[in-house]
Amino acid sequence: MPGSPNYGPRRDGLRPELVVIHYTGMADCAAARARLCDPAAEVSCHWLIAPDGTTEALVPEEMRAWHAGAGSWRGLGDVNSRSIGIELASPGDQPFPEPQMAALEGLLRGIMARWRIPAEGVIGHSDMAPGRKIDPGPRFDWRRLAEQGLSVWPGAGTVGLGPGRFMALATAFGYPDLDVETVLPAFRLRFRPGVEGPLDARDMALVADLAARFGDDGGAWRAE
Repeated sequence: MPGSPNYGPRRDGLRPELVVIHYTGMADCAAARARLCDPAAEVSCHWLIAPDGTTEALVPEEMRAWHAGAGSWRGLGDVNSRSIGIELASPGDQPFPEPQMAALEGLLRGIMARWRIPAEGVIGHSDMAPGRKIDPGPRFDWRRLAEQGLSVWPGAGTVGLGPGRFMALATAFGYPDLDVETVLPAFRLRFRPGVEGPLDARDMALVADLAARFGDDGGAWRAE
């Protein structure tokens, strides 16, 4: 079955250094596939994973799929040219099925090996586009991926830092340089799902740990 026509060349000689995980937010996998392959929709992804774990390549990994849209990570834009996009067929309001998660894990291992993408390069759509996107959402198990070296998870971190440091640390980790009211919900969506209210010491401890361990050091974290 042919894949999606919605792609083009990566710009400026860029290569994949990120993996962006999405959910489709549609009723079923067939509907999601139809949209991702519709030229009029002008959206696509490299890989689509069904709830039963069936995995389909829609765009060649060396090409630029149209999945990320506006946003940035590590201060860099045109995320489509810098990333591989994975869509999980799911409405996003329920746990992701075991076969789907297992298929994702296998797919990630291959992508990360092929393109030498480090664990900190596996992010959610909500990470690079806070305030605009929420996928893969609060039901996605980031800790599970991190335990297998397929993403990252914060440790205890440093306590006692003032709230004014949150954005400096969040941007050092990779989040876009926006206001704290926009970035904090995205940060919590991934690392503290379900938590609401003002910035607190736990947020600071977690973001400090992430910035210390995975913060930008001038670009050396990215694949060579």
